[in-house]
Amino acid sequence: MSVAVERAELIVGTKRPLAPAHGFPARAFQTAWPATCLSGEKLLARLTSAPFVSETRAKQAKRVRGLKLVVGWLADQAGCTWQERWLASGADGAGAGWRRVPVDWLNAHGERSAYRHDALVEAVPIIISADVVRPSLSWLVSGGASRGGLFARTLASCRDPDGFARLAAACDADPGVSVVARGQTMYRAAMIVAAKGGSLGAITVGDIVELFDAQSEACSNPAAGRTLLYRLLHQMGILGPAAPPTLRALRTGGQRSPEELIDRYRLACRPVRDLLVDYLRERQPALDYNSLESLANYLGKLFWSDLERHHPGIDSLHLSVEIAGAWKRRLQTLTKTIITPAGEKTEVTVERINYRECLTPVRALYLDLAQWAVEDPGRWAIWVAPCPIGEEEINRKKAKRRLKSRMDARTRERLPVLAVVVRSVAERRTAAAVLLEAARTTRPGEAFSAGGTTLVRSVVDRPGAGKVWVHDPAGGRRRDLAQEEDYCFWAWAIVEVLRATGVRVEELRELSHHSLVQYRLPTTGEIVPLLQILPSKTDTERLLVVSPELAEVLGAIIMRVSGGSGVVPLVPSYDTHERLWSAPAPLLFQRRLHAENRVIADSMVRTLLSAALAHTGLVDLEDGQPLRYTPHDFRRMFITDAVMNGLPPHIAQVIAGHRDINVTMGYLAVYPEEAIQAHLAFLARRRSMRPSDEYRTPTDDEWQEFLGHFERRKVSIGTCARAFSTPCIHEHACVRCPMLWPDPDQKPRLVEIRDNIAARIGEAEREGWLGDVEGLKISLAGAQEKLDQIASRSRPVTVAMSSRPSSAQ
Repeated sequence: MSVAVERAELIVGTKRPLAPAHGFPARAFQTAWPATCLSGEKLLARLTSAPFVSETRAKQAKRVRGLKLVVGWLADQAGCTWQERWLASGADGAGAGWRRVPVDWLNAHGERSAYRHDALVEAVPIIISADVVRPSLSWLVSGGASRGGLFARTLASCRDPDGFARLAAACDADPGVSVVARGQTMYRAAMIVAAKGGSLGAITVGDIVELFDAQSEACSNPAAGRTLLYRLLHQMGILGPAAPPTLRALRTGGQRSPEELIDRYRLACRPVRDLLVDYLRERQPALDYNSLESLANYLGKLFWSDLERHHPGIDSLHLSVEIAGAWKRRLQTLTKTIITPAGEKTEVTVERINYRECLTPVRALYLDLAQWAVEDPGRWAIWVAPCPIGEEEINRKKAKRRLKSRMDARTRERLPVLAVVVRSVAERRTAAAVLLEAARTTRPGEAFSAGGTTLVRSVVDRPGAGKVWVHDPAGGRRRDLAQEEDYCFWAWAIVEVLRATGVRVEELRELSHHSLVQYRLPTTGEIVPLLQILPSKTDTERLLVVSPELAEVLGAIIMRVSGGSGVVPLVPSYDTHERLWSAPAPLLFQRRLHAENRVIADSMVRTLLSAALAHTGLVDLEDGQPLRYTPHDFRRMFITDAVMNGLPPHIAQVIAGHRDINVTMGYLAVYPEEAIQAHLAFLARRRSMRPSDEYRTPTDDEWQEFLGHFERRKVSIGTCARAFSTPCIHEHACVRCPMLWPDPDQKPRLVEIRDNIAARIGEAEREGWLGDVEGLKISLAGAQEKLDQIASRSRPVTVAMSSRPSSAQ
């Protein structure tokens, strides 16, 4: 098959159009409204009256002079409205250098006075506050209004005093909002009102997003606190009920379509790109989003994008043996960044552990196309090609055994040192809390000592809310003890909850105040605290018993996030797998970040664990790198430790939330010695539950009776195999009994008995003794069965030998 290559010029940007894509467009910029259509005389009359009058006569005189110069400057520009003249002047497009534009006009008119230059520049924010002109957001964020605080206060007093007063009160009511963040919030709200017009209540979600995008383009590192403006406006009800509760809900973007998933890899061959999109769309109904995204990564990036990079111009799924082989060899390795003992980062090539998992989706693509071509040849037949991956190449039995071995070795290495990790995180949490408390009671500039450490409380001009800056008197970088204590606490909480429950990391993040439930035992009335784990991977809900140690940890978490009130704040959470936001809930693992409460992300959980492990000094025995724990390591250690301490595997399966007990056993890392000890302990426990007299030392009479048991079971035609000290249920009719083991040496006797029984049956039938006939027939069948048993045991057995000649020959 040969398909012409179409070079698809796909525009795949890292920033997506957020507001329009989510149904929240920004308000359009206008060119005409009542204030901008005033005549020069009426405009000057308005600008020189309240509320634009300055508090002093000198400042007012300078302001009036500047306003006259601004009106004269704009009057010389082309346009029918003051807004059109503002845009025609070129000042708006000049950005931060806009001041040169009116200065050049002054110079051209012989006004070379510095006083006039300053008066004109200071008057521009006045006409903006009066809604005479509306500059663009790019002009505002680039420094158009140089004195942002004064500009915000002036505009607030002229446009919407009540609205800005409410916003200021909302900032003051939040103890997490610093003075700097308050000023930034007021200034940003003023910029939106200045550029879009209207009052504070007219601001939309799209306006906020457009402002933040303009700030991102103008500044490489825009100021923090941007989420605060969105949150406060949302709480005030300005953004409307349909707006997401947080700005991050807009930034995440949600689920991508099959086209967007494939277009991330900029595939050059348009027909193949369209094929992969159609294939994902066909598979989409049967897959969750995480699986769909993984499939797009396997097919789009690891398969076809790699082929195009190494074989430019490729346009067919019919791969030669050489191309397919080279692709598989590249797929078997990947580049990994490691840190050398000297602390330097370097890239090394390592084996790809999930190599066969990458082959399986590609093989499925070829086989699906072949099958679909039978049902719809017009659509799929053109893409049918021999599959470059054989069935034996995706056989994962050996890979699974190797994976089990690696995971067992990993668990056996980490379980013995878990106590060191637990002790380390607890000590760091206590030390950080003591150090923070000492710093908070110390004045800035003074030294303090705690836990054997001497530090100095730093003098900061504008300290952030909740931050406690200190520095070492001997030198070194400045430290925020509040953040350090926060990190130490959550590292301790994560380690304790994971090791006590064995939950998955997504289940950890979904624990809420509602997860703590109670169960009253019907027999004793005792109340048992339980932890409810919401359905996650297996869509199965389960309940875990809360130990006293775990209850203490959960209590500390609740007290921290609730501020001692016991009321856990409601926060929305983001599912990183499904790319969806959940409704706000009282989640336990949340922390204060950027003036709002946020759920601790998966990446933050791993960061906290890595930082905690780095302080233990533990080293990986395999590569000498610092020992690392993943959240799933705690799950494996929990299952292994529970089973080794007597918990039955099928109970561990229920606690872990596995559908198949084989999955649970896969998590279990057991040494042979440990298995023997566990089995002996099981036997000891079972023995302890049985009557003690069954295990006493037998008397001589009892022992002789036991030995005589075997002698009393000997009969003329064999041996009775019934259990010791049990009665005969066949009234000693041994020929009929299935427990009789016939003796081959007594075969003639059995033949004689069989013939005798047959003769007796004939006699009974002749004499009419029909009552004896039925019983004799049962005895005859039993005798014949015993003869058949003897015959089967005496039959010779043939062993098949290999036809291959031996090495001796």
